[in-house]
Amino acid sequence: MSAATRPEPPTTDPAQRGRSALVTGGASGLGAACAEKLRADGLRVVTLDIGGDADLHVDVTDDDALAAAAAEVGQVDVLVNSAGIVGPGIPLIDTKTSDWQKVLAVNVLGVASTMRTFVPGMAERGWGRVVNFASMAGKDGNPNLSIYSASKAAVIALTKSSGKELAKSGVLVNAIAPAVIATPMNDSTDPDVLAHITSLIPMGRLGQPAEVAALVSWLCSDAVSFSTGAVYDISGGRATY
Repeated sequence: MSAATRPEPPTTDPAQRGRSALVTGGASGLGAACAEKLRADGLRVVTLDIGGDADLHVDVTDDDALAAAAAEVGQVDVLVNSAGIVGPGIPLIDTKTSDWQKVLAVNVLGVASTMRTFVPGMAERGWGRVVNFASMAGKDGNPNLSIYSASKAAVIALTKSSGKELAKSGVLVNAIAPAVIATPMNDSTDPDVLAHITSLIPMGRLGQPAEVAALVSWLCSDAVSFSTGAVYDISGGRATY
């Protein structure tokens, strides 16, 4: 089913009637959980991913493909930037420039590209919500994940900067910083690294995708009206600042 023909679900929030959301990385993990929750909220949701069961198969690092997707999807009121990769779990001195380029292209340039593509329409209409996926790694820095940590720190700075730029436009830009969440992306994370970052969570467990989706749902709603350029931790108590 194409993005244009996906039926609109029954609206549970009258304020969301007629609104559309685009979720990158929406084929699995946190992106899929967010798409499911936003549909339940009553939005028409289009998922975008490089593969899997997504409405559109698009690489967020391909500006031309994003432009074509925008033409097909039409109005987008809510943008959730969930697409991301972890990269190698190795010491900094063992990383290569190509490792950095690959992760930064998806995790940072991909976020910037989707915002450049879809935010202008939101600003023109005077209402929009952008939620960027950062990470606790972007605040604390995880050992042997220097590339990933640096990329998520960049997402935080990008969110703060763009939030200020758009503060009077009606478009709110916020980020979430999850601790480790039980998703397929972490299946490839080195077990020792995964055990270490899980041990930092005072609740003593991994977060669940539905818990993250609930926070994203709120940030995409009219309930949030005086917060932009902010970072919302969802870390089971790990966050210390």
